[in-house]
Amino acid sequence: MITWTADQDALRNGLAPWLHVLNDEHVELDARAEFPREKWAVLRRAGLLGLPVQERWGGLGQDLLTTMYVLEGLGEGCRDAGLNFSVSTHLASTAIAVQRFASAALKDRYLPEVASGALIGAHAITEPDSGSDALAMRTRAVRDGDHFVLSGQKAFVSNGPVADLIVVYARTGEPGSPLGITAFLVERETPGLVVGPPTAKMGLRTSPFGELYLDGCRVPAANVVGRVGGGFLVLDHVMKWEILCGFAINAGEMRNRVDRCREYARTRNQFGSPIAKFQAVAHRIVDMEIGVRTARAALYGAASRMVAGANVTMDVAVAKVVTSEANVASALAAVQIFGGNGYTTEYGVEKELRNAVAGTIYSGTSEIQRNRIAAMLGL
Repeated sequence: MITWTADQDALRNGLAPWLHVLNDEHVELDARAEFPREKWAVLRRAGLLGLPVQERWGGLGQDLLTTMYVLEGLGEGCRDAGLNFSVSTHLASTAIAVQRFASAALKDRYLPEVASGALIGAHAITEPDSGSDALAMRTRAVRDGDHFVLSGQKAFVSNGPVADLIVVYARTGEPGSPLGITAFLVERETPGLVVGPPTAKMGLRTSPFGELYLDGCRVPAANVVGRVGGGFLVLDHVMKWEILCGFAINAGEMRNRVDRCREYARTRNQFGSPIAKFQAVAHRIVDMEIGVRTARAALYGAASRMVAGANVTMDVAVAKVVTSEANVASALAAVQIFGGNGYTTEYGVEKELRNAVAGTIYSGTSEIQRNRIAAMLGL
């Protein structure tokens, strides 16, 4: 396992002074399905939103492993999982995509405000008829002089309703071809782009998502991220970051949940004894602990291999399946341990189960990940 340096620990522990504000009214905000802009402002002051962005653009210049470690600390300390999810989406979708692939002019223009959180980022991949099968997207981008004209519809765009800057993936070549996709950086106020209202959903309610409509949306050719036809390479890289960072946050949330369940089991008495003394309860908490440790090993193992330049397609798929499914099992166990209190909204436990279910769906469903792993096993 990785040995963290004093500087890395200091970055992670630097979140501590802000946590009481981030946790304020997390249950109420979830009930209202409200994006907490005041908490986003807190994260801006904490410098979290520029973690992996180089210092020349106002970021903290941290590598993948350090970024994951700090985000894991956010997950452990912040009970607002929707806000946590919006943070990881912002970092992966926009900060990483622009820093790794965009032109120098686009980096200089946008990265300082992305790193500060002044601009909220999102990416638009999924469509009503294409989810995990991204290559089947129908949104088109047609060259018109020094612009591209984008037409189509995107769905389930995380951060979409509040985003200022969106990386839109559109087809510029043959359907189904990895070389037929291009990524474009699109400002919210671009004529022809219509942002739909937030879609009501089961969990992660403080992280809004919705639909985008592109009706003759004219985007400068200079706003291509990477190169024309290179959008699949951008997407592949971004999704690895999204999974590793987003599920590192989940590992932190799982750690927090184990600690709360331990404390509750020690203090909740039934039949004259703390419920922690009942083997059925103790074993649930043991399984939760095993889930956290297994998830962390898979996530940081995949990230270490990625930093070393290895092909981590299978590693990332395994890490996502392991972490997302352990998170659901952990949240369900927590509801059972808290009993009636876990089923009420007051303790904030039931919303963790609703939030956890999303992880088996977004960024490629568990079924798709298993298909990917099977293919790489030659099955």
